[in-house]
Parts: sequence; structure tokens; C-alpha cells
Amino acid sequence: MSTVISLYRASIKEFVRDRAALFWTFAFPVIFIVLFGLIFSGNSSPSYTVGLVNEDGGAVGNTLAQTFGKVKPFTIKTGTREAEVDHLKKGQIDLVIVIPSGLSQAIASGQTAQVQMVYDPSSSPTNAQIVVNIVQQVLADFNSGYTHVTPPLALATPQTVTAHHESGIDFLMPGVLAMSLMQLGLFATATPLVSLRQDQVLRRLGATPLPRWKLLASQVMLRLTIGFAQAAVIVGLSIWVFNVHIEGSLLAVAGLVLLGALTFVAIGYLVASLARTVESANGITTAVNFPMMFLSGIFFPLALLPAFLTPVVRALPLTYLADALRQVAVGSVPEFPMMVDLAVLAGWALVCALLSARFFKWE
Repeated sequence: MSTVISLYRASIKEFVRDRAALFWTFAFPVIFIVLFGLIFSGNSSPSYTVGLVNEDGGAVGNTLAQTFGKVKPFTIKTGTREAEVDHLKKGQIDLVIVIPSGLSQAIASGQTAQVQMVYDPSSSPTNAQIVVNIVQQVLADFNSGYTHVTPPLALATPQTVTAHHESGIDFLMPGVLAMSLMQLGLFATATPLVSLRQDQVLRRLGATPLPRWKLLASQVMLRLTIGFAQAAVIVGLSIWVFNVHIEGSLLAVAGLVLLGALTFVAIGYLVASLARTVESANGITTAVNFPMMFLSGIFFPLALLPAFLTPVVRALPLTYLADALRQVAVGSVPEFPMMVDLAVLAGWALVCALLSARFFKWE
């Protein structure tokens, strides 16, 4: 084991002395985090997604529903009370407005009917007060059209539901971390190995008494060390600069980083097994890298992709690594069950490792 540690230390020293490798390994993901963090941490014109539940069905209820639909800051979604409250709990909408049954009949008999509202106060106290004021203003304008002494409509005491809200940087941080692990496995594994083989270095090392597995083990340890260092930089910067709150266990995040790094290092070794030259290795890694960067939900939710791309999205290992990291790190609503994410990543790692062992050549 001392031989493996010595090789590992030598590899670390070689890596640290390579300034270009250091830049692309650490500065590149940091640039992504800073750039997108600055973009998504700014404030824009407020808009709110509203779940509108019309349980009344009468003339006044339908008119009121149409009135809410014309409010500029509101994007209206309709559904049942249970469904819309569930969407609110998941952070998919900002508030729920309920037009209760019997509202039209109560107004016709001269009574005051109460419109109900459910919102999440944890998202932002300022936003909560804004939406309450908007709803009250809509009801005041609606009441002005009636001549009754008693106002026909009033807002019931708003109910609150705690939901998890993600900012843009909350969504992007786990994706950038997953991307950095992917590029570690592809560009920092496949191309250097092919270069060593093309320069006959692997052949000469293979002819020494040094067991080949020890050399490979030291190289894998180097990549895992770099992966954990990348994760520490990305997560630390996100917490320190952009106030990203880690919802889950850092130990669980570290476990996913380990699994993700092993998966993409195994893919990198498979690419190195198939490529004959450095040029072909660069071409293969680029061809693998670009689809995963843009079809794995790193920069935007998978729901925004066209439906016909679903089979491709579900075949990419980066999709599952990004989803698992988001679930654990920032408590995102999962695209897939966690066990599915772990099983797919482990399956990719195992299959690629077996294929690499079968086809890898030292000369």
C-alpha cells in the first residue's frame, strides 16, 4: 500500500505544478457559480403564481375568478383546493385563493362572504404582505361596484403553509457541482491516460515490477481527491457568497460526490480504452460532454425540455447525479426517487469499470 501512496503523492505534486490543469479544475466551475449567482441573485419585477380554486360556480364567483385572472402580477392556475395547497407546499406556486361555495348566494342575500387565501410566510415576509395587499385591493375594487351598505366580499384571515423555495443559485449550485465531477472524469482522466499511452509511458511502466493495479489505484485516488476539493470550493463559495443553505447532511453530499466521481472516472477510463490517439479522445469526450451539459437539467429544470428528448435525458448519468445532489443539498422536489438516482449511477460505474478492464490497453 505504501507504493500506492507514493504514486498518489507524486501524482498530486504533478497536478499542482500544472497551472493550466489547476485553472480548468477549480477556476472554471467557480466562474460558473459566480456568474450565475450574480445573475440570479438580483431582483426583478415581482410576479406570483396563484392557485385559484372556484368552489362557488355562481355568477359572482365566476366574475371574481375572471377579475383575479386580470391582475397583472398574477399567473393563474386552477384546480381543486387539495391539489393547489399541495402545489404550494412543494413551492410550485406562491399562494392559493379560494372562492368558497355559496359565495354568490350569500351576496344575493345581503351577507358578507369571505374569500379565503393560503400563502407561505417563510418565502419572504415582504412578498407575503404584498400578495395580501393585492388580494385586498382586488376585493375592495370589486366591492365598489355594489351599493349595499354591508360590503359583499371580505378576505378571511389568511392561512399559512410552510414551503421550500429555491432561488436560482440554489438550483444551479448542485448542477455546477455535478458538471465539475463529470468533466473531472472525462477531461482529467481520459485524455491524460491516452497521452501517457501514446507517449509509451504506460508501456514502460507496465514493464516494471510495479503492479499495474497500484498505478491505476493511485490515479483513481488522485481524481477522487480533486473531486472532493472541487466540491469543497463550490459548496463553500455558494454558502459564503450567495447564502445557499444546505438542507441535508454534508456527509450525504460527500457520499454523492464520491459516487459521482467514481461514475465519471469509470466513464473516463472507458473513453481511454476506446480512443487510440489524444485527438480521438478529445473528440469522444467532447461528444459525451456537450449532450450531458445541456440535457441533464444542470442549468434549467428538465420540465422545460421537449417531451421527445425524455428517453435521452433518462439515459444520461449526469441527470441522476444532479437530481440526487439537489435533493440532498438544497431539498429540491425530486425528479426521480433517490434510490433510482443511486442505482443508475452505480450501474453506470460498474458497467463502465468492467468494460474498461476488458478493453483497456497499456500500449
